[in-house]
Amino acid sequence: MSTAIVRIVSELRSIVAAWRREGLRIAVVPTMGALHEGHLSLVRAALAKADRVIVTLFVNPRQFNNAADLAAYPRTEHDDAAKLASVGAHILYAPSAADIYPQGFATTVSVAGVSEGLCGTFRPGHFDGVATVVTKLLLQSGADLAFFGEKDFQQLHVVRRLVRDLDIPTEIIAGPTMREADGLAMSSRNARLSLAERYRAPHLAEILVQTARDLISGASVQRALTDGREAILAAGFSKVEYLELRADSDLAPMLIVDRPARLLVAAWLGETRLIDNFQVALPRAAALHQAAA
Repeated sequence: MSTAIVRIVSELRSIVAAWRREGLRIAVVPTMGALHEGHLSLVRAALAKADRVIVTLFVNPRQFNNAADLAAYPRTEHDDAAKLASVGAHILYAPSAADIYPQGFATTVSVAGVSEGLCGTFRPGHFDGVATVVTKLLLQSGADLAFFGEKDFQQLHVVRRLVRDLDIPTEIIAGPTMREADGLAMSSRNARLSLAERYRAPHLAEILVQTARDLISGASVQRALTDGREAILAAGFSKVEYLELRADSDLAPMLIVDRPARLLVAAWLGETRLIDNFQVALPRAAALHQAAA
């Protein structure tokens, strides 16, 4: 099937209204394009749960705090449309910046708490941009379900919080991080890696896995994180912005592993910033204690 390309919100809403009259269930998958298997896995998950699927493509200038990063972000709409048609998405919604942020636009959605620290520290204003555009896309699409990848784990928490706080009637569904065969988390930014950098990049995931094993084996959080940062730099990364252990449920900082946790990392490889995360199970002793309580 072909995927219809829609650029104007009034046209999108007209189509959605017709679907509503048919009693159809609607899902949306927000993206910035340059689609890869991670995105397509979310589209397939959406197709399994909804009758109609909208994929949005908008490179959101408000979530970039670096003009060069925005300019370098890949834009591949033609290829994206072909990929979406191959998996059966119904609509590619690709509005312009002027449509999303018309002249005089003066509203910002800001989510406190879960947006602070981690990427919130190193990308000032990023999550305000994310929250604002996601709010608009959910309201424009009127979707019953919205699908986001766990690779952007802090973003997922921001979206869940804004939906709860603003009473937006869209269920947020998380999809697992998709990885290349060598373990590298799939990302549109991976295309910017040189051949040598691409060879080193999978070490980031390997070190996360090893750090998680150290924690499960009983290593102190401080020791495990210090060792992890040193290993990332030794693997050829130029800078580690953060490697932190946070609660899986609310991103609260953790000093001991006494509940399900998540390791989150951001590091630079050449001119490319990579992020990843890995779930940390409870150490065996803690798990047995909770089971007995």
